[in-house]
Amino acid sequence: MIKGWLSIREKVNASIDDAFARVGHFVANFFVEAGRVVLFFLDAGKLIFARPYRIEEILKHIEFIGNGSILIIMLTGAFTGMALSYQIYLGFHLVNATNLVGPTVALGISRELGPVLTGLIVSARAGGAMAARLGTMRVSEQIDALDVMGIDPIQYLVSPRLVGALVSMPLLCGVFDFTAMTGAYILCVKLLGLDEAIFWDKIQGWLHPRDIYEGLIKSGIFGLIFGSVCTHRGFNTTGGAKGVGEATNSGVVNSMVLIIVVNFFATNVIRFYYHMIGIR
Repeated sequence: MIKGWLSIREKVNASIDDAFARVGHFVANFFVEAGRVVLFFLDAGKLIFARPYRIEEILKHIEFIGNGSILIIMLTGAFTGMALSYQIYLGFHLVNATNLVGPTVALGISRELGPVLTGLIVSARAGGAMAARLGTMRVSEQIDALDVMGIDPIQYLVSPRLVGALVSMPLLCGVFDFTAMTGAYILCVKLLGLDEAIFWDKIQGWLHPRDIYEGLIKSGIFGLIFGSVCTHRGFNTTGGAKGVGEATNSGVVNSMVLIIVVNFFATNVIRFYYHMIGIR
C-alpha cells in the first residue's frame, strides 16, 4: 500500500513539474517571439524613410486595406450600433433613463468598440492576406530573388504594408463610428420612438472630441500591431504550403489577441494621461 501511495505521489509530482515546464516554455517562447516581432517592426519602420520611397506601393496597400474593408466595416458597424443601443435601451428603460442611451452608445463606440472591432475585422481580412502573400513569396523563393537583385525585401514588402495599415485604420475606425451611430439613431429614434432632439443633445453634451481621438489613436496602434505580426509571420514562413497556412493562422490569431490585450493597457494609459493634465 505504501509503495502504491509513493507511486501515485511520484506521478502527481511529475505531472506538476511537467505543467510548470510547459508554462515556462510557453512564457519563454512568447517573449522571444515578441522580441523578434519588435525588432522586425523597428527594422521596417526605419526603412520607411529610406530611399527609394515606395509611394506607389504605399498607396496600393492603403487601397487594399482601406477601400477593400469599407463595406464589411460599414455592415458590421451598423448592426453593432443597433444591437448595442437596443441592449442599453432595455437596461435603461428599467430605471427610466432612456434619454442616456445615445451618449452611452456614443462613448462605448468611440472609445472601445469602434477601434477594437475595426482592428479585429481588418486584421482577419487584410492581416491574413498579408501573411499568406508574404508566406507564399517566401516558400516560392521570390523574397530571395529580391535580395539577389539588390532590393531590400523588408523595405519593398513590409514597410509599405505598415504605412498602409497605419493610415487606413483610423479612417476605417471613423467609418465604423459613423455607421454605428447611424444604426443606433435609426433603432432608437425611428423604431423605439425616443425623442430625436434629446438623443442628439445628450450626445453633444457628453461626447467630447478627445473621446473620438482616443479611438482613432488606438486604431492606428492596432494597425501597426496586426501589420507587424502578420508580415513577420509571413516573411519568416517555412515548410511549404503547410507553413503558409500555419503562418496565416498564427498571424491572425496572435494579432487578435494582442489587439484585445493592448486595448486594455492603451485605455488605461490614455486615461492616466488625461488625469495628469487635469482632464476628467
